[in-house]
Amino acid sequence: MTTEGHIAALERRHQELDRRIEAELSHLSKDDLLIAALKRRKLEVKDELARMAVETA
Repeated sequence: MTTEGHIAALERRHQELDRRIEAELSHLSKDDLLIAALKRRKLEVKDELARMAVETA
């Protein structure tokens, strides 16, 4: 996978995690542990995107 392809995949993953977090927050019986785990994964993806941006700059 090219660097651009990897960055695009990470951006899609970040957006998908954001959608999943929003969906979970909209439930009346939201799962706080799941939301926390999703937010952690989203932050990990964001950190990787930042690393990739530095490497390609």
